[in-house]
Amino acid sequence: MQSVIDKAKVLIEALPYMRRFVGKTVVVKYGGAAQKDAQLRASFAVDVVLLKHIGVRPVIVHGGGPQIGATLEKLGKQSVFVDGLRVTDDETMDVVEMVLGGKVNHEIVELVQQGGGRAIGLTGSDGGMIRVRRRSKDGRDIGRVGEVVGVDPAAITAVQDAGFVPVIAPIGVAEDGKTYNVNADEAAGAIAQSLKAEKLMLLTDVAGVLDADGQLIPELTRDDARRLVEDGVIKGGMIPKIDCCVAAVQGGVARAHIVDGRVVHAVLLEIFTDHGIGTLITR
Repeated sequence: MQSVIDKAKVLIEALPYMRRFVGKTVVVKYGGAAQKDAQLRASFAVDVVLLKHIGVRPVIVHGGGPQIGATLEKLGKQSVFVDGLRVTDDETMDVVEMVLGGKVNHEIVELVQQGGGRAIGLTGSDGGMIRVRRRSKDGRDIGRVGEVVGVDPAAITAVQDAGFVPVIAPIGVAEDGKTYNVNADEAAGAIAQSLKAEKLMLLTDVAGVLDADGQLIPELTRDDARRLVEDGVIKGGMIPKIDCCVAAVQGGVARAHIVDGRVVHAVLLEIFTDHGIGTLITR
């Protein structure tokens, strides 16, 4: 009987959040362990399908760096990075489009559908969705790596309005008509802004933002986040994620979250519980 009562308590706790998010868009950047571990993949699919069934409008933006690297290795081509950005020549871009826009995108669409939902795969070049300019790093040409300058969400909203979950590969298109490789976090943040999303969630392989003592910081304002970066508390690969979240809330997203994607049902726990998991960034 106690287990039944506990289930009822969980539903009661979730109810106000369900009411709040009906009809609202939640953008989830899907990557890391959540994309590789079989149990986490299955729980993520269930989370997304449940969101859709209760009236939330989920949008998935996915990465695929390890898969790109593995494919390049099979082709005898070494991956080169500059400050975390993959140097992308024309041959590498062909692989990026094949892997991100093809294999990985299709796998995630199938995953959602196996979980009982309906999904449609898109790339950021479809309909000129993600517009970019060529990015350089400290004056060095790193090839076809794009910096997002704008997002046209028409294709995304059309898919949502038709009752499907959009699954988006982070590939952008520039004025010259060429496609460019885009950082998945940056793409997710820009898409969330264009949709005026209620939430942006970045699934990561860490618990969230940690303080100087290694303890999780459950909530930060954008000013707090900037200060921690300046003080060196937030460093390394967490900095671009913080920058992405800060830009998102400045651009109209209500809340941004850095969430531990290694936790089963991380998406539901963040949205539908009082305490959530990970770190929340607000205006």
